Amino acid sequence: MREANTFDLSLLILLAVIWGSSFFNIKIATYSYEPITLALVRVIFASIPLLILCRFKKIKIEAFSKNWNWYALIGLCNIAIPFVLIAIGTSKINSYLAAILMSTTPLSGSILAHIFTKDEKLSFFKSLGVLIGFSGIILLFFDKVIINSENYIYALITIAGSTFYCIGGLLTLKLRKKKNENVTTSTTLWSVIFLLPFSLIIETPWNSSPTLVSTLSLLYLGVVATGFAWLIRFRILTVNGLVFQTQVAYLIPIFGIIFGYFLMDEIITWRVFVSLAIILVGINIFKRYNKGINK
Repeated sequence: MREANTFDLSLLILLAVIWGSSFFNIKIATYSYEPITLALVRVIFASIPLLILCRFKKIKIEAFSKNWNWYALIGLCNIAIPFVLIAIGTSKINSYLAAILMSTTPLSGSILAHIFTKDEKLSFFKSLGVLIGFSGIILLFFDKVIINSENYIYALITIAGSTFYCIGGLLTLKLRKKKNENVTTSTTLWSVIFLLPFSLIIETPWNSSPTLVSTLSLLYLGVVATGFAWLIRFRILTVNGLVFQTQVAYLIPIFGIIFGYFLMDEIITWRVFVSLAIILVGINIFKRYNKGINK
C-alpha cells in the first residue's frame, strides 16, 4: 500500500460525488421498484458495460474459475446484501440521511482492518478521529424530525448495509492481484445470481408498473453508481488500502445533503449541520494521523 497522492484523492472525491448522488436516485427508484428487484436490476444494468469493457480489453472473466468461491462471497457481501439493505432503509428515510449514515463505514472498516490485516492497524489518534466522526452519527438519532419511532429501524438497516460494504471490501483484498475489471465484473455477475431467485419468488416484479423516472434513476445506479464506481473503488482499495478507501464515506454525506436538499426538497435541521461538522472534525483528525498507514 502507498500513501495517497493527488490523483488518488481526486478519485476518492469523484467516488464520493457518484455515491453521494446515488441516494436520491435510490429514493426515486423505490417509488416503483421493490428493494430486491431494485438491487437486481441495478446490478444487471451494471454488468452490461462491465462485460463489454472486459471483452474490449480482452480480459478473462474468472467468476466461475477455481477461485469462484471468493468472487461469490464478495458478490454477496459487497453488492447483493448491502444494495438490498440500503434500498430498504432509504425507502423510509431522507436520502441525505442515508448518505450520512453511511459514514459509519470507517468505524467498522477500521476495526475489521485492524483485526484482519497486517498493515492497517489502529492507533489512538486514528481511532479518536473515527469515533468523533461516528459521534456525529449518534447525534442524528436525537433529532426526532428526521429519525423517529416510525423510521429508526430503517436507519439501523442502512447502517447494517454500510457494515456489509466493509466486510466485502476486506474480502476484496484477497483478490488484490487480480485485474480490476475482472474482479468487478465477476462479483457483479455473482450478485445477479444471488438476487435473481429472491426477486422472482418474493417480489414477482412482472406485476409492477415502473415509471420512466424511476427506471432512469435505476439505470444511473447500475451503469454509473455501480459499474463505473466499483471500478474506481477497487482501484483505490488495491492501491491505497481499505482504511483510505473507507474515508469516502466521510465525503458522501456532504454531497448527499446537497443533492437531497436541492433536488428532493428534503428538510434539513440544525442537528444535521452540527452532525456534519463533527464528522468533518473526525475526518481531519483521522487523515492527519493516517499518513503512512497504507505503504
